Amino acid sequence: MKNSNIKNIIFDLGDVILNIDVPVASLSFAKLSGREQAEILTLFKENDLFRQFETGLLDEASFRNLIRKLVDSPDWTDEMIDTAWNSLLLDMPVERVELLKTLRSKYRLFLLSNTSSIHITQVNKILEAATGIKNLDELFDKVYLSYEMGIMKPDPEIYLQVLKEQNIKAEETLFLDDNSDNIKSAAKLGIDTILVQKPVTILEYLKDYAV
Repeated sequence: MKNSNIKNIIFDLGDVILNIDVPVASLSFAKLSGREQAEILTLFKENDLFRQFETGLLDEASFRNLIRKLVDSPDWTDEMIDTAWNSLLLDMPVERVELLKTLRSKYRLFLLSNTSSIHITQVNKILEAATGIKNLDELFDKVYLSYEMGIMKPDPEIYLQVLKEQNIKAEETLFLDDNSDNIKSAAKLGIDTILVQKPVTILEYLKDYAV
């Protein structure tokens, strides 16, 4: 049901706007290395690889070098690593982009994503191939990315930073994410929330807002 108080909408990226399949990345690295997927996941988790890269503690070169070290594959090229890392990124449905264009005429729109620079470069390529739009910045009033902010959802501070910087009120803001922890954290701050769950998409969740 539409909340008539809403003036601002914050979107997550993965599985909200862009379709993704997270396990595909570890599977890609497993195939490249000849190791089991479970072993790859354990190596990445034990070394906090995702969080370090997605909060900017690792730059692209350091990220690639750490992967080479963890899987003992010093001969892997940057392109091999990037391709495996990006394999979890699927498609950008055009109808979701069209919805964003419609909503932007009525609301202030923001993107808030836990992501890395390598992923964002590829996402923009996917976006351009699907729609002709070259950059996510063209769809939102402001794009907030964890690796640039140095913080990740569900840390409450990441939402507070967006609210403060944009001078917007929590009770006038709607946040959509596919992760329940991220939703709970935002809701505790008074932000209205929608947990996006497949197979339902933002087209259904936001149909009343697009009218």
